[in-house]
Amino acid sequence: MSKEKLFTQEELNEMGRKTVDVLQETIDSGDKDKAKKLSRRMYSEFLGMHDLYRDWVTALLSFIVKRYGDDVLLEALNESYGGITKRLGKHYSGRTLKQKIQILTAGLRGHLQPFKLEEDDEKVTIITTPCASGGRLVLDGYYDAPVNFAKIKKKQPMTFDRTDFPVYCAHCYIQNITPYEPGDEPLFITHPAEKLGEQPCKGYIRK
Repeated sequence: MSKEKLFTQEELNEMGRKTVDVLQETIDSGDKDKAKKLSRRMYSEFLGMHDLYRDWVTALLSFIVKRYGDDVLLEALNESYGGITKRLGKHYSGRTLKQKIQILTAGLRGHLQPFKLEEDDEKVTIITTPCASGGRLVLDGYYDAPVNFAKIKKKQPMTFDRTDFPVYCAHCYIQNITPYEPGDEPLFITHPAEKLGEQPCKGYIRK
């Protein structure tokens, strides 16, 4: 016996469309209220996917350090995140410092959380309260039961000489030692907060 269909073909087609396309059409039609709702829907969709991949990465890193230890974790971070940092160099090559900072902050906005920028004679500082990925993991309690993501027990460079350091945040060390362009210095140096999640993490771009 055939069961009643849940959706019309029109509904199925609509669910498969990109929200940005629907949003642009709605803006063109002049329906401001619907456009606002769609913009919030699109934000929620992307934040959900952002956090899914954040949690997936943290679960993988937790598995590595629990099963194979700190040395293999460091090797994995160098191979994976260090490789990503190097490949990002193509976006920065030949750019002015101002353009590099604009590219960097465009990427950081992909975390879908606000951050603050300050500039003085020596540097531009990026302040996150909290960090949109690592800090939020701490605030959400994912290093505690029942999720129990791993913390790195021993003081070492990738933990910024701290004990019980959240495994996700160790990638900041890799970022701090890997240049975007060969022979250059790292563009962006992160200083994790003393109380991760509760205090601002800061990143510095030297002039």
